[in-house]
Amino acid sequence: MVKKTAPRSQMTSEEFARAVRERLEHMQGVAPSSACVDDVYQAVVAVVRDHLMDSWLATKDMMVHGSTKAVGYLSAEYLLGSQLPNSLLNAGLTDQFEQGVRSLGFDPEQVIEAEHEPGLGNGGLGRLAACYIDSLASLGVPAFGYGIHYQYGIFEQSFDGQGRQVEHPDYWLAGGDPWGHEDLNRSRRVSFGGRVVQEGGRRVWEPAWCVKAVPVDYLVPGYASGRVNTLRLWEARSYDEFDLETFNRSDYLGAVKPQVEAETISKVLYPEDSTLEGKTLRLEQQYFFVAASIADAIATFYPGQDHPDLATLPDRICFQLNDTHPVIGIPELMRVLIDDYGYDWDAAWSITTRTFNYTCHTLLPEALEEWSAELIGSLLPRHLEIIREIDRRFVSDLASRGTGTDQVDRMRIVTAGPDPKVRMAYLATVGGSYVNGVAELHSRLLKEVTLKDFSQVFPDKFMNVTNGVTPRRFVRLANPGLSDLITEGLGTDAWVADLDLLKGLEPLADDPAFVDRFIQVKRQNKEDFAAYSRRRYGFEPDPDTMFDSIVKRLHEYKRQSLKILAVIAQYAAIKDGTADPAGILPRTVIFGAKAAPGYAMAKLTIRLINNVARVIDSDPETRGLLSVFYPRNYNIELAEHLIPATDLDEQISQAGKEASGTSNMKFALNGALTVGTLDGANVEIRERVGAGNFFLFGLEVPEVTRLYEEGYDPRSYYEADRRLKTAVDMVASGVFSDGDRDAYKPLVQDWLNKDYFMTMADFSAYMDIQSTIENAYRDKEGWARKAILNVANSGYFSSDRAVEDYLRQIWHTGPLGQE
Repeated sequence: MVKKTAPRSQMTSEEFARAVRERLEHMQGVAPSSACVDDVYQAVVAVVRDHLMDSWLATKDMMVHGSTKAVGYLSAEYLLGSQLPNSLLNAGLTDQFEQGVRSLGFDPEQVIEAEHEPGLGNGGLGRLAACYIDSLASLGVPAFGYGIHYQYGIFEQSFDGQGRQVEHPDYWLAGGDPWGHEDLNRSRRVSFGGRVVQEGGRRVWEPAWCVKAVPVDYLVPGYASGRVNTLRLWEARSYDEFDLETFNRSDYLGAVKPQVEAETISKVLYPEDSTLEGKTLRLEQQYFFVAASIADAIATFYPGQDHPDLATLPDRICFQLNDTHPVIGIPELMRVLIDDYGYDWDAAWSITTRTFNYTCHTLLPEALEEWSAELIGSLLPRHLEIIREIDRRFVSDLASRGTGTDQVDRMRIVTAGPDPKVRMAYLATVGGSYVNGVAELHSRLLKEVTLKDFSQVFPDKFMNVTNGVTPRRFVRLANPGLSDLITEGLGTDAWVADLDLLKGLEPLADDPAFVDRFIQVKRQNKEDFAAYSRRRYGFEPDPDTMFDSIVKRLHEYKRQSLKILAVIAQYAAIKDGTADPAGILPRTVIFGAKAAPGYAMAKLTIRLINNVARVIDSDPETRGLLSVFYPRNYNIELAEHLIPATDLDEQISQAGKEASGTSNMKFALNGALTVGTLDGANVEIRERVGAGNFFLFGLEVPEVTRLYEEGYDPRSYYEADRRLKTAVDMVASGVFSDGDRDAYKPLVQDWLNKDYFMTMADFSAYMDIQSTIENAYRDKEGWARKAILNVANSGYFSSDRAVEDYLRQIWHTGPLGQE
């Protein structure tokens, strides 16, 4: 008998249907008999929100009036995915929804698909933030997620006739925002520009302009916790939206200019920043949401107090800086404490450094955000003064510790020279209590390489919290077949809230009946993905082939180029007869990625992948043997269909460059095997699932470092491996560009002359491991056993565990009602 622990609301399906009907008739003015699916979706969301409202209000009240420290998670993005199924699950309303909607004559799946995925995030950073706010609520920890309510969010991706990425606005709010609650009564003023003047003994900022930050609240229900936290996203508005005098002069565009300028701040996620205007907008966005969030936190925890005792702020809330985007919050809190509340520097600094913590998500020096001091000074002149004073005092402190001059210069927050830069990662490290990496290897390299000087001076500041993903969305919802099998195998569904219980599946890897059921689930998932793909993209992958997936942001260090070169080499072997068709393992290679609009090399790689797909998929000699599929606009919806169907997950970034990754965790939890380098969380996944259940290849960090130091010659690898030479030459000769030899010239020249991320050096090892993979895959039962062991040993990679690590090591708080 299976023990059920999942939340289930006392609301019946009849009551749910009645509430939807009443909402349709009384609030939307639509009879159920004439309602469309979108009408029903809007009504269902309202019913779910109403059902959660009492818990939300109670959670907020307990957070404000209790003694448990809250968490303020500051993030520029939240990649939420569809909210309806997750909210139904966590609220215990899934069955009632399905039965109630059917009784009204509608298909529950169509109602769920009516939701437009929120355009509030881009990739791993935003997905991680979404997982963490889910886990915080599920663990009962009081928390606010703070960010921006982007009108368009990240772009929608399509491909033109040449295979090039084309960016389109993501009109995710075209149908309204039924989940978001706008609260004009809690708006905040955010100021910019102007000058700083001396008044008596104090510095006074006189801003040139300001905008209104309007909060849009989303309810974040926890799974089986009874708690509902808040995701508060800020939307920019003008205080002077319309100039009637200007309008009456027939200058209609001028009349709304203040409105347009203000709303631009929350218009688009990550505006292209190759221009000064783009950089200015990005800095405006970052300051906008952290300034509003800090003001909101003070108003929330010290309601109605003109002179609150902000010395207690670190006991009321701690702010987690999710990467460098919110780091401007450190000088902002200093400004608030000193200028608005009259604290002296030392008191303000003590409060600030105990309130902030910083998560670093990169090892790439170029990805550690820096801002021109001139730009900060023009936009936030008081903050630049405060940053310079932080830097001055920090340098003085280093000198008093006996730190060498060269090291002090390397650690300056504000660089010297004619064009000084503010190093935001350094400011975050100095201005917070803790700095954490997001995987064991990443955290070690942060201390040994990226932030080495700081770890030497402040060793106790550095922590590791390996990333995690929520099992609710990425197993329970995305993979119901596997979820049911796990529950059956364990005899309980408690694993959904305690992923360590998956360890109990280990003995079942030797149970032939369970292995057979596992194979059937994977096959059904592949068939379901093929049907979804045909319906959504017009491409139907063959479930009889291996589904080989590489999905992640398109970046050179993630090495999608390595995968496409291997595909080309395989294609060449089929064409020239080197590969015996009878011995080829049929596979469908699936790419999913967006490239930043201004990232020319990444966009050229996308063009190459699409044109390789075009050539291979139109060639009768490859039919049934090799296929390449690049679905446009990779998002959470696509991930939830693809990940459960994938056989082989590609995690092939250069060793030492990937901070952690979270897609690797999702794939392992869903029964895919990984081929990967010793990079990011791959290291920990391999340790936990077992070396024999992970396909390792490639250079390791010490070897990469040695090659950099001794001099790396990519052309020597090209000359030494016939397969690689053939693949590169095919790209150069125009095989995938209709004979145009210049189309991919920048890629080819980079591969042969620079190849910073060592694609050429790892190619041979990668091709060799693919042969090992193919032999393993031919043993269907053996492959399934390995996959089951991946699932059984991936419980560590739950976002619940990651949040518990933060609670214990960094935030020093816990669930509501616990000290």
